[in-house]
Amino acid sequence: MQVTETKAEGLRREYSVVVPAASLDEKTTQKLRTVREDFQMKGFRKGKAPLPLLKKMFGKSVLGEVVQETVEQAVASHLEESGHRPAHQPNIKIVNESFDEGQDLTVEFDYECLPEVPELDFSTIALERKLVTVSDAAVDEALGKLAESSTDYKARGKTAKAKDGDQVVVDFVGKIDGEPFDGGTAEDYPLVLGSDSFVPGFEGQLVGAKTGEEREVKVTFPESYGAAHLAGKDAVFECTVKEVRAPKAAEISDDLATRYGAENLDQLKEQIRERIGAEFAEAGRVLIKRRLLDALDEMVSFELPPSLVGAEAKSIAHQLWHEEHPDEHGHDHPEIEPTDEHAELAARRVRLGLLLAEIGTKEGVDVTDQELGQAIMAQARNYPGQERQFFDFVKQNRQMLEQIRAPLFEDKVIDLILDRTTITDKTVSKEDFEKELEALDQE
Repeated sequence: MQVTETKAEGLRREYSVVVPAASLDEKTTQKLRTVREDFQMKGFRKGKAPLPLLKKMFGKSVLGEVVQETVEQAVASHLEESGHRPAHQPNIKIVNESFDEGQDLTVEFDYECLPEVPELDFSTIALERKLVTVSDAAVDEALGKLAESSTDYKARGKTAKAKDGDQVVVDFVGKIDGEPFDGGTAEDYPLVLGSDSFVPGFEGQLVGAKTGEEREVKVTFPESYGAAHLAGKDAVFECTVKEVRAPKAAEISDDLATRYGAENLDQLKEQIRERIGAEFAEAGRVLIKRRLLDALDEMVSFELPPSLVGAEAKSIAHQLWHEEHPDEHGHDHPEIEPTDEHAELAARRVRLGLLLAEIGTKEGVDVTDQELGQAIMAQARNYPGQERQFFDFVKQNRQMLEQIRAPLFEDKVIDLILDRTTITDKTVSKEDFEKELEALDQE
């Protein structure tokens, strides 16, 4: 088998392979001999069928298998001998597709090599880690928002008219064609007007109602309504308003604390302080990670595989287009052409991705099965009641597994590099910290 290099430009390599007909014939015959051992042909004992007859019956299909195996072995052997690491699966083409038994096989294949990544001295990198002290004012602000979100309702006067945001306590009986239907009756039901928690049009017809007032509410159930026996039907609800209540923020007290699992207000404040501190710490990591990547990007320069940069640029352009068109959820839109800006960002991502991958490989960084399992389960919590199905699906989907594993691997490599850099801690105000985060989004 003869492998000839036909092109070597930058990272791109192209080759031609000629496989002699004699080699193909030998491998085909050997495969037929193996098949014959378990083959039972009428008129012959098991394993004794004549090879010429087997070749006539199965020769073409066996030759196809031999060609595929030979080509794969040729490419694998070449990569092992050359030491090249392809940036993608090699493109393989059989030149003489109509070749037949007794003819040499000519194959061409090409790929882009992964570049050589230079070694770096991380001790030359100096970074500043921003720290924020959680003030009492920040805790009080968060506590106030928590109280606002924990709305209580206080009874209005009997002559007060209900308005959006109010809670009305109602008894109702729903009827279709004059007959009550299952699930359409309730007593002392607390309904917040404007919450859109009932059939469309229901809540708006109770605006202006007073305590003790009776109203007929007429609605039409949507065609897509969950209960098939009600979908698209006209209904009348006979409602009695028993009380109108105004919203009122919950009082900041021990009672509020117990709602959120704390023993008292002091413990709730401490929990809030810890949560805010954790949020600042996580945001601080985002900042220092970005600054580290900026520093690494300035330190390295090497040729990039055009196919990887092109694919990443298309991905970036596609993602940004969907962010600008949030109502477009499908992919039946016009082709999106990447801009120079997309290509520049793609080159940075590919360069840093290759760098971090090389560092991680050389340093033996690994993501354990336990770490991967924990990350999968964390994402599975986004699908309540279907956690197990999601977990099983991801475990069987190689691409999704890699999407979850990749950021875990990257974070481990980042931590390894940070341990070898010079880091200076600096305490800043909450306002300055948030300004830097906002500026980061604009970069």
